[in-house]
Amino acid sequence: MALKIAVCIKRTPASTSVAIDASGKVQTKGLPHGINPFDEYALEEALRIKEKLDGTVTVVSAGEAEAEEVIRGALALGCDDGILLADPAFAGSDGTVTASILAAALRKAGAQLVLFGKETTDGGSGQMPSFTAAWLDCPSAIGVRKVAAVSDAEITVERGMEDGVDTLTMSLPAVVAVTKEINEPRLPSLKGKMAAKKAPVAKWTAADLGLDAAKLGGAASPTQVLSMEPVPARPAGVSIPGGTPEEKAAALVQKLKEAKFI
Repeated sequence: MALKIAVCIKRTPASTSVAIDASGKVQTKGLPHGINPFDEYALEEALRIKEKLDGTVTVVSAGEAEAEEVIRGALALGCDDGILLADPAFAGSDGTVTASILAAALRKAGAQLVLFGKETTDGGSGQMPSFTAAWLDCPSAIGVRKVAAVSDAEITVERGMEDGVDTLTMSLPAVVAVTKEINEPRLPSLKGKMAAKKAPVAKWTAADLGLDAAKLGGAASPTQVLSMEPVPARPAGVSIPGGTPEEKAAALVQKLKEAKFI
């Protein structure tokens, strides 16, 4: 039986030069966007597993209509089909609610193995893989740097830890979040790009997923971001005077004493 693989991807700004308006909201309109860079590694790993097991790869993305462009970019690489989760009811959903939406779509798609990049470049929380696995009630592993073995029943992965490497075997369905050390993403072929332009992309709403729109985005989410502010500029450093290394060392010791570090 062919393994059903799904990859969750996100359309993110291709630049870190975002602006925060007077209301404390991040503004990204007008900036170039593309697929979240970390998701490229998840796509590549999914395609490698597909090639080994003769499986299928479905790309899933939640967002506005513009997110279809990153789905087509994934299809150009060799993914089989794409699903765009777009509904006004999804707007303003926090991480927990977004994960519930993804989980409903993954369940409907019959995904057995779900891959994520380790985090997104806009939010950077790295919570979505674990949240989604919780909604799916299945095992998960984050920080995965190698898929050691996979079948239609289980997957064995290596996960980087502070004090070494863990090797985990999980039964499927399971969720895996990969790091950029896992592989080198491929580039799309001209044939793949042409095929992706014509490929159908399914568009699912809350109703399609059997979700209550009143319990999703905006005020219905358990958390809301009230405001954001830029990281303060780093203050100027302190220059330690002295004509010789000995004089500099003595001046440094004096500074540390004045600051009560020693």
